[in-house]
Amino acid sequence: MSQRPFSLAECAAIGFDLDHTLCRYRLPQTARLIYDSFARYLVTEKGYDKELLTVTPESWDFCCKGLALDLEDGNFLKLSGNGTILRASHGTKSMTPEEILEIYGRREWKHFKSFSGMVSRSAKYYFYDNYFDLPGALLCARIVDCLDKNGRQTKYDFWKDVIAAIQHNYKTTAFKENCGMYFPEVKNDPAKYLQSCPESVKKWLRLLKNAGKVLLLITSSHSDYCRLLCEHILGNDFAEFFDIVITNALKPGFFSQMPNQRPFRSLENDEEQEALPSLDKPGWYSQGNATHLYELLKKMTGKPEPKIVYFGDSMHSDIFPASHYSNWETAFILEELSGDEVRMLAETESEPLEKKGKYEGQHPKAPYSISKQWGSFFLDSIPGLENGEEILTNTWSCKCIRTYSTIAIPSIEAITDLPLDYRFTRFSSNSSEIAGYYPKPPKALLSNAEPMIRCSYLPL
Repeated sequence: MSQRPFSLAECAAIGFDLDHTLCRYRLPQTARLIYDSFARYLVTEKGYDKELLTVTPESWDFCCKGLALDLEDGNFLKLSGNGTILRASHGTKSMTPEEILEIYGRREWKHFKSFSGMVSRSAKYYFYDNYFDLPGALLCARIVDCLDKNGRQTKYDFWKDVIAAIQHNYKTTAFKENCGMYFPEVKNDPAKYLQSCPESVKKWLRLLKNAGKVLLLITSSHSDYCRLLCEHILGNDFAEFFDIVITNALKPGFFSQMPNQRPFRSLENDEEQEALPSLDKPGWYSQGNATHLYELLKKMTGKPEPKIVYFGDSMHSDIFPASHYSNWETAFILEELSGDEVRMLAETESEPLEKKGKYEGQHPKAPYSISKQWGSFFLDSIPGLENGEEILTNTWSCKCIRTYSTIAIPSIEAITDLPLDYRFTRFSSNSSEIAGYYPKPPKALLSNAEPMIRCSYLPL
């Protein structure tokens, strides 16, 4: 991309992801709910160790965005931009540099080439890149610990059960059927898990519409859950903010799949109707594809090549596919930029889930510091060099941000006071590595003085 600045004023359409983008969650409470919803299913339905139901405050230190799980080996890996393994753990237990070399040879991960393309998930590994994912990382690591109690295994086969737990809690009918643990809890007490949208954001959305921008909401959440979230965070008239709402978008496939593979469908009482041959007018739709959406945007804007920007929090589902397949501008929501007051999940108790009342006494206490186990989200040192010298390198996550994001911001709220024609410095191959971060780059990248302790995870 060229060095020219990025401005919202140049964009004809502005799209938003919902979860962790427009809708901000109360992270400690949500993380505990997600963890418990999976753990309870695995223990009661699949016979896993009851130990999984107990989580100590210290356990949450393991949660860190940007880790890859090698599914067959039970190893978690933190990678550099070129695939070098910077840190690793087996289950929750950190591996020494010697152990990493023993297992991975020259610290090279055999799956990195396919992994770095981010084209699809794989049966061999899973990448944890957003806040919905992180509790699952802790759970999988603890599953490995439990399975190893009777001797370390050569190959692990728990992933199919984790997928079953995800399906049980998140399938499209789960909200309607009150199935699983996640949706019933959020329905019962939305304010416990969701933060209301600040007035500044609502005002900004109206400003964008008044400026003639087409506003899009594109979420992989099903329509009924989307409605609950939006009514809580934006109000009952939330639909007035958007020209087009697309639910169950099945990202990243929304951007990568051909239109005939993923047609739009109309909705009636939250039930998907017949496939539509094209998208003819604004409204609320399900599934769909970026190609048909773009054709409609051409009509709505009267422009042969309308410029679109998409705000999202997931590199895998939002930023990479929108940039790579659709050539949209992308604004990456990265809470790690919220400042250097880094905080972690904490809980007042570590009783087993089954002994507790309905989420009594589980409120977080004073925050922990950063993930001591994994260090900075943005960079790390390459250990084990012969001369003992520490060489700093950017993480693979950091490289992806620069490659696929136009800009990276801590939240939408961070830019609502800016004029629409504000000129952001964008990430580009011929600019400095820190150019696209707004309002300022992470301290880890600005200074190498204390780079290993400059990373934020689950802020309270």
